[in-house]
Amino acid sequence: MVTPFFSTALRRILPGLCILALLIAAPALALTLSPGGASSGTISNGDSVYINGIATGHPQGGLQIWIIGPNYVKVTTTQVNNDNTYSYQLRAADTQNLAPGQYVVLVQHPMMNGRLDITYDAATGKVTNQMTGAGTSIFSLTGSGSLQKPDAALALMETISSPNIDDTFAEVAFTISSPNAFIDWVGTHYVGDIITSQGSTNLAVGDDLSVTIYSESFQPTTKSQSGEFSGASGIVKVVPGTTGLNHWSFTADTSTWKPDKYLVTVSGVTVTVTGSTSFNLLPALPATMGVIPLSPTKVTSLSPTELPTTVSTPVPPTTRLPAPMIALACLPAVLIAIRAIRKK
Repeated sequence: MVTPFFSTALRRILPGLCILALLIAAPALALTLSPGGASSGTISNGDSVYINGIATGHPQGGLQIWIIGPNYVKVTTTQVNNDNTYSYQLRAADTQNLAPGQYVVLVQHPMMNGRLDITYDAATGKVTNQMTGAGTSIFSLTGSGSLQKPDAALALMETISSPNIDDTFAEVAFTISSPNAFIDWVGTHYVGDIITSQGSTNLAVGDDLSVTIYSESFQPTTKSQSGEFSGASGIVKVVPGTTGLNHWSFTADTSTWKPDKYLVTVSGVTVTVTGSTSFNLLPALPATMGVIPLSPTKVTSLSPTELPTTVSTPVPPTTRLPAPMIALACLPAVLIAIRAIRKK
């Protein structure tokens, strides 16, 4: 990865004597970087940074480490081990108060002459060229008239890459941001569900986070009130993520919890960071009612010889009207007959 501060084309590597990348498993609570490789990363204030690699040629005076970032410069040296490996740690106390932003790390190798030709004078803030004898100031890295830090990092790489300088270097970058911890949406659940609270954070892999889930109605009560705790809590580790941030998760069984609105909080154990969200836990769903099968109706089959030959249909009894009712029923017909006679 090429950072905005520089191009890898500026690096000058001589055969047989150079700094090579070495990937070493990252210790807990830290970011491990390999100068000269593609490694980079983001940490939060209070996390350590390990810088590891191989320096062939085993320089007796060691390597020079330059760390340049927003309003920050650190120049130091580290020794090379017998197996040509080296390691330098930027401790948690060093990163605790660093400003958010990108930091460039240069690992300088003295090469053939065995001495560092480009050095830093803390008293004057100047970067000097020691190959001129008494040393010639090239530019101000700190103090009055110093370059802006992105320009300073680029100027330093151009200086070491000069054909007149015997040294070489490898570089890597990392970013510091304010600590954060985010919680993904939990959603609505029912009593008895297994729920997983999870989220992202810029804390380093291996950092501890405290996760607590508790009922919103849980609060100090009088002796006569019920104040039982409903929820869960625990400590989880930060693990590598896939979106540029690291990941955490916490699983809980809600079988014994009461229906309520629940709060989820996450906080750092060694780094000050907090996050929170909430979700609703509804009463358990009723058990699914089974379908009761109906017994099939029994049908009796009869043989043809058993079928009845005749079927008697009952005739309803005849209802006789009383005499007065008969007369009234016939009255319209009588009247019609009388009218016909009169017409004749």
